[in-house]
Amino acid sequence: MHRNWYRLDTAALIFPAIARLDWCNAFRVSATLDEDIDPVLLQQATDSLRRRFPSFFVTLHQGFFWCYLEESDRQVRVREDYAYPLTFMSSRELKQNCMRVLYYRNRIAVEFFHSLTDGRGGCVFLCSLTARYLELKYGIRIPREGMVRDPESPPPPEELEDSFFRNAAATAAGRKEEASFRLHGTKEAEGFKHLTTGVVETAALLDAAHAYGVSVTALLAGVMAKSIMEMQALERQGRRLRPVKITLPVDLRRLYGSETLRNFSLVLNVGADPRYGDYSLEELCRVIWHQIGAGATRQNMAGMIAANVQPQQSILLRLAPAFIKHAVMDLVYRNSGESGGSLNISNLGSVRLPEPMQAHVQRMEFIIGPQRSYPNNCSVLSCGGRTYINMIRNIRESELERRFFSKLVEMGIAVEIESNRRTLSSAVPQEHGRNTAGQSKPGEGGCSEA
Repeated sequence: MHRNWYRLDTAALIFPAIARLDWCNAFRVSATLDEDIDPVLLQQATDSLRRRFPSFFVTLHQGFFWCYLEESDRQVRVREDYAYPLTFMSSRELKQNCMRVLYYRNRIAVEFFHSLTDGRGGCVFLCSLTARYLELKYGIRIPREGMVRDPESPPPPEELEDSFFRNAAATAAGRKEEASFRLHGTKEAEGFKHLTTGVVETAALLDAAHAYGVSVTALLAGVMAKSIMEMQALERQGRRLRPVKITLPVDLRRLYGSETLRNFSLVLNVGADPRYGDYSLEELCRVIWHQIGAGATRQNMAGMIAANVQPQQSILLRLAPAFIKHAVMDLVYRNSGESGGSLNISNLGSVRLPEPMQAHVQRMEFIIGPQRSYPNNCSVLSCGGRTYINMIRNIRESELERRFFSKLVEMGIAVEIESNRRTLSSAVPQEHGRNTAGQSKPGEGGCSEA
């Protein structure tokens, strides 16, 4: 049987090179429905997407020169969710499948090794999977619109392209940035990850952002930067302060009109240096808003794309065996890959579903794991009038979540807090939050607190 294979896209090359036993770059998207999941139908829905999304039903292999993805005839078996989100994906697992399809009660979740796709591509797959599942269960037809793809149609070539090569500038942008302040804490044993979800009304978040004249992403980044600055001031009393910058992934599809479902995003590090003086929350939000506007342009991003594409075109690097390439990429990543940011906020924005589908979907969420060199991360998705802010960490200390969500409440935004462990005894003042006590459940937040 002939199997297609795919070169890793430009952004995907780094992930096999920097993976290690206690860290693997993966992310999760999930949809919570109005009834418990039928695993048999979910398996049928998963199998039906193989033809439409061939680059997702693959295994990861290391060749002599590069790692590559190969289409697999192995079934992606639907499993009941377990443990905590984003458990380690070993090299052995990646040689069998590079994604997981999970269910728990009324939730469908898909976890992706990041070499497959980014958050946008993962969300398209999840929406298409959920739509197909609902069609099988209720005998309805979901319109093929928005992020829902037709499982019967072949994939258009543009969905499989590496869009980085097509949009690189002739000159590469520089990579050097001053290192940012880093949070740290007591590492959890056995890779356990705490997940805290803040659920807010999207309209309230938009109103708060508009009051400052900024976007929701800039508002959240400003609140996060302010929280981290306060923590740094307490930790480093009498010592030299460092810049606090938030890493924001930018979806390049919008800038360049790409339809690819492979990775096509780059990051901006935005924030401020407290050594220059104190910043109010509004000042921070406005500074970050302007930095996003200046950085997320076609021209600037094209230079950043070139910085990633041009090394692949080096004859010496192309001829070097994979283990040398991986050593070089790992060294570069350790020196500059994450040093420019204090924390990542990845906002997928608002997901609009076809009406027959939205009637059955209670919520959707997006979760990215902690980075290799810092313990906290944040991911955001809005759906059905509510925004789900997921903060994940692999340390015991919950101070960042407490400060971040408390600041939203102080702005007049009601926050409902959920956690997969009772670690935030007073994340937000009782009079502002909603206390809807529940039980812990695998994979995501399940115990609600206020």
